[in-house]
Amino acid sequence: GFRGNRMTKEYYFISDLHIGGDEALGVCDYEPELVRFLKELAVKGGEAELIIVGDIFGMWEFTDIKGPEKLQALIDQFPNIFEAFREAGSRITITMLPGNHDYEIACYPQFVEIFKQYNIRIEQQPSTVRELAGKRLWIEHGNQYDDFNQMPDFGNPYALPVGYFITSAMVSGAGKHSQYGRYNWLKDIQSVYPTEDIPYWMISNYFYREMSAWLRWLILPFLALWELSILVLVGGALEWLGITQTNIFLNNGLFASLGYLGNLVQIVIIINTIIFLVLAVLFVPIGFIIRDLRKTLKRFRVITRPQDLNIGKEQSYLDAAQAVFDNDPDTVMFIYGHTHDASVRRLGNRLVINTGTWLKRLVKSPVRFGYLPDIYVPSYFLDYFKITEDGGSIIVDFMKVEKAQPKELGLLQRILVSGKRPKQDESIPARTVLEF
Repeated sequence: GFRGNRMTKEYYFISDLHIGGDEALGVCDYEPELVRFLKELAVKGGEAELIIVGDIFGMWEFTDIKGPEKLQALIDQFPNIFEAFREAGSRITITMLPGNHDYEIACYPQFVEIFKQYNIRIEQQPSTVRELAGKRLWIEHGNQYDDFNQMPDFGNPYALPVGYFITSAMVSGAGKHSQYGRYNWLKDIQSVYPTEDIPYWMISNYFYREMSAWLRWLILPFLALWELSILVLVGGALEWLGITQTNIFLNNGLFASLGYLGNLVQIVIIINTIIFLVLAVLFVPIGFIIRDLRKTLKRFRVITRPQDLNIGKEQSYLDAAQAVFDNDPDTVMFIYGHTHDASVRRLGNRLVINTGTWLKRLVKSPVRFGYLPDIYVPSYFLDYFKITEDGGSIIVDFMKVEKAQPKELGLLQRILVSGKRPKQDESIPARTVLEF
């Protein structure tokens, strides 16, 4: 059996692992690291508790089975992970809170009994509390502050938010169709954040991974030299109008010294110039209309800039934390996940902690030149939080789990983003101390 947590002196927090789903989603990229992490926790003994702050499983991503059958499918997909839970849970307390993607955990009593077999405690409620150093820690997944994923009647398996239908159609659909691509990339749709970036991510992957190689290399010079083409067009116009006294654009002096290569560049620029002029004639009037329409939609707050959207989302969690702190002065920490963005922020002498995600992260990286699609650079930043007490103080340690970075980018992508590999977020201190 598993132990209670009355004597717990060490808490460990992870969230948003999103394990499982239809077809291509039935692979866990970080399975060895997760199993090793659980084995390391097992040696801590009865004073440790691992709390999984929701979305450990991708149950919304199963579309052909219902209810408790999803858990059996997960056990069949990941026997090593469940065995690691069983072993670790015999030595420490493992508690799981429901998120939105594994909301069924909160809805069926059968889940509680099945998870007991793997020494996992299920708390079928939206939030929970733990005590440390005479203070309280408030813990929840965080989806209740997200309009698209808020549960309107918590515990009712049929009262589902808009996010469920989007996930079922989009993410599970991606899992079913990902294997048909030239590369198995479509399954990573759940790693695209913010979700507003999904159309641009798909365009990027089409261009760099799915487009016929001969076609990509054929149009590459035109896209890469697009900005130079505009420069030549503007420079030639200024010379023709006599505004500048240079003589390098109209008489081709700019490329004459390059020989055959210069002639090829000239041909590309001429074609680009023709395309640019045609687009200008056709689309400038439409562009004004689109611009005015966007302004109108912004006034009505139908569309928002991604950075404003993210700021608004994060502020909702700070507001929720402040409400919890105001309601109970002895609660000094608000711990949540959901947004996949690990962070530690102070509100006075209290902390708001986002537990991040173990999913692959995709960082949008603009190319250095031309009008080529942005490249979404994949990386893993696996982390967890360890929270302990020491002499009446609460210690928060931000811990990193080592994992080899993915090598998925093609040659062209690697060239275009050379030197732009994302780095681990260093804004989170390795240790934060709350003193009372």
